[in-house]
Amino acid sequence: MRTPGRRIALSAFSALAATALFTAPAAATVYHQHISLRPHADIERDGTITLSGTYSCEASSPAGAVQVKVTLVQDDRYRLGLGAGDAHCDGMEHRWEARSGLAVTPGIHEGTARATAEIQEIHFGGGLMPRAIDVVAADEQEVRVAHRR
Repeated sequence: MRTPGRRIALSAFSALAATALFTAPAAATVYHQHISLRPHADIERDGTITLSGTYSCEASSPAGAVQVKVTLVQDDRYRLGLGAGDAHCDGMEHRWEARSGLAVTPGIHEGTARATAEIQEIHFGGGLMPRAIDVVAADEQEVRVAHRR
């Protein structure tokens, strides 16, 4: 038996996915943006994985929000999405760091993985659901996952 709360959450997620996929891309309002990803990911003793890098962006639209999102894929089977938080768009270079416990994706292990870091601009259309999500900068590369010594 499914609970009403679960149905509502699933409906909201489906609406968000449909909005992101079927809305015509809005013009990006962040200019001169850049993001870089360090070529290694550290696994801490407590099972936390950390990816990091740098980014820079200029002022965004007042109708949107800008965030850094990171995805790690290993062995074409283990996928870990990490949020690195809101981006501070002032034209200066800033460090970003994304951390997550591996309890969510216990299959991540030492070795190589594919990582993508993105600066996303989220445009709202007057409600809680985004009208569009634009990737305004991205860096994708192979990274080395290793235990931090």
